[in-house]
Amino acid sequence: MRLGVLDVGSNTVHLLVVDAHRGGHPTPMSSTKSALRLSESMDSGGRITEEGEARLIATILEFADLARYSKCVELMPFATSALREATNSEEVLARVRAMTGVDLQVLSGDDEARLTFLAVRRWFGWSAGRIVNLDIGGGSLELSNGGDEEPDVALSLQLGAGRLTRQWLRDDPPGKRKIAVLRDWLDAELVIPSKTMIDAGRPDLAVGTSKTFRSLARLTGAAPSAAGPRVRRTLTSSGLRQLIAFISRMTASDRAELEGVSSDRSQQLVAGALVAEASMRALSLDSIEICPWALREGLILRKLDAEPNGGGPAAVPPVTPVAEVESA
Repeated sequence: MRLGVLDVGSNTVHLLVVDAHRGGHPTPMSSTKSALRLSESMDSGGRITEEGEARLIATILEFADLARYSKCVELMPFATSALREATNSEEVLARVRAMTGVDLQVLSGDDEARLTFLAVRRWFGWSAGRIVNLDIGGGSLELSNGGDEEPDVALSLQLGAGRLTRQWLRDDPPGKRKIAVLRDWLDAELVIPSKTMIDAGRPDLAVGTSKTFRSLARLTGAAPSAAGPRVRRTLTSSGLRQLIAFISRMTASDRAELEGVSSDRSQQLVAGALVAEASMRALSLDSIEICPWALREGLILRKLDAEPNGGGPAAVPPVTPVAEVESA
């Protein structure tokens, strides 16, 4: 079947269209993104503003049309940390549903970690042994550790690259002292989570998912995306330290000129690199493998695995038949 996965994140809205069947490798047909920056559309009370809500509804309408034109049978719409934390989340979700026909479901942070871990396990296979996975989003950092398809530990921490940029690194470029203080703060924040992760078992393979990790790996010498998803890509702690020293002296506009860095993510690249560095340091990881699959692929795989009446340890948003979206 042809599926559309609609991912409403803190920074972007992403529609991934795939051809998929149970027991097979999901084949991506198209990928469309819009830099919505929903996390920046919140007032001092944590409410998504009317302007932010209007832009969200317009984007979902546009992407639902794209799913229909792409001949998707079903749409799997979900949202992560920005809508999860908004104090008016329920009202916004209800208006999105009424205006678009799309039943946008909010995933918990733990389910984000679990579903991402499933995608990583399927990509690397059982021979990888115990896996530790790190995923840096705009609003949160997900950590997971396990030897099966369901991780033994799944954590979600409010250490996303966009969030920390807004809270700590507002100057452009950020000052040395701010970076030093943020490094120390991150180390302190990760003490307890890293102990929980390590106590679950030392990994045979350490993995990084998300656009942030892919960009960092590219900037430290990994193959470009044009080389294909099956090329091995790694990120080392030493390469990451050197990269941070370089990019932290640049403005966001200068970072946007670097290969593999999009203009909408250049501002939060330094914070993302610092989170990656602190996480690897806390877990004593000298290097990590980059996995091209992450949360969206995990949702697809869980749906394909599930019985008709549902099932599976992690939550799966209910699908929306595209025909129903069209009639909304």
